[in-house]
Amino acid sequence: MQLTLNDFDYPLPPELIAQAPLAERSASRLLVVPADKDVPLLDRHFADLPELIGPNDLLVFNDTRVIHARLHGVKASGGQVEVLIERAVGPHEALAQVRASKSPRTGSTLRLADAFEVEVLGRAGEFYHLRFPAGEGLFELLERHGKLPLPPYIQRAAGDDDESRYQTVFAREPGSVAAPTAGLHFDETTLARITAKGARCAWLTLHVGAGTFQPVRVDDLGQHRMHRERYVIPQETVDAIAATRAAGGRVIAVGTTSMRALEAAAQDGPLAAGSGETEIFILPGFHFQVVDALITNFHLPKSTLLMLVSAFAGMDEIRRAYAHAIARRYRFFSYGDAMFLTRNENAEHDAV
Repeated sequence: MQLTLNDFDYPLPPELIAQAPLAERSASRLLVVPADKDVPLLDRHFADLPELIGPNDLLVFNDTRVIHARLHGVKASGGQVEVLIERAVGPHEALAQVRASKSPRTGSTLRLADAFEVEVLGRAGEFYHLRFPAGEGLFELLERHGKLPLPPYIQRAAGDDDESRYQTVFAREPGSVAAPTAGLHFDETTLARITAKGARCAWLTLHVGAGTFQPVRVDDLGQHRMHRERYVIPQETVDAIAATRAAGGRVIAVGTTSMRALEAAAQDGPLAAGSGETEIFILPGFHFQVVDALITNFHLPKSTLLMLVSAFAGMDEIRRAYAHAIARRYRFFSYGDAMFLTRNENAEHDAV
């Protein structure tokens, strides 16, 4: 079956795009989507999640931390610029999106936050390679002078509440420019209830880049090239997955970022600890090696993440789930509600 971009479109009423978090992290709704399309969808609340977890299951979380990646400034000519860090490529260098009336030239400087200057070293595809001042770490500099980068579909500036609510409670490793949003639903109480059932938690790090919001610009999906993201999988997590398999439990990825890291690391052989970069593009027909279930938010129309969940749960099942969520007025995207998906092995027979 030849799939095109329009196969992953759906009509979304704009008022369903969540513009702010709920008062409590675990107060969001949870749509349970079974692998069998003949089994009804279940409308639950996220606080009910521990009831869906077995004593031998393992939840794998992404412990990345969102950095203050957005900066405003001026070129030497006086023109205004907006910089969004895509990812760090060294202790004082980063790739970034730069918005300006005229593109900055290689060798020019930008004064950011009226506090420091960066040098434009060149281009790397659609991103600019910037050198930041030495003497202070890049993330420390951004923390003091940058702003939290909310997604483009949240039509307001970041406020004080976002400083905590657009981070997971387990965020540790700075480097992302967008939150691993499935993790935003977890609070300490929910985590404690999960472990009290005998389930285990494990951690990895995948730093989400600004490319996650870039639209797919080709109708032929085979021509799309994913952005690169860096990940680290500790040996403890690999050992926990092996123990879960031996005990007959499920590996549950918390978020598409955790899934991307695990499946990317297992593409060329058995899952192994280590670090790397991935540009894995998961489409229907993909053979999943590691993940049995997925906790995720609702994703944008025509997005690579919608393609990923369709590959995992089945295109018909995802279409049914999204139509149900829209009819029941679920909240969508980063600050919205969540889904619990089970891997549909029949979906792996679909091909692009």
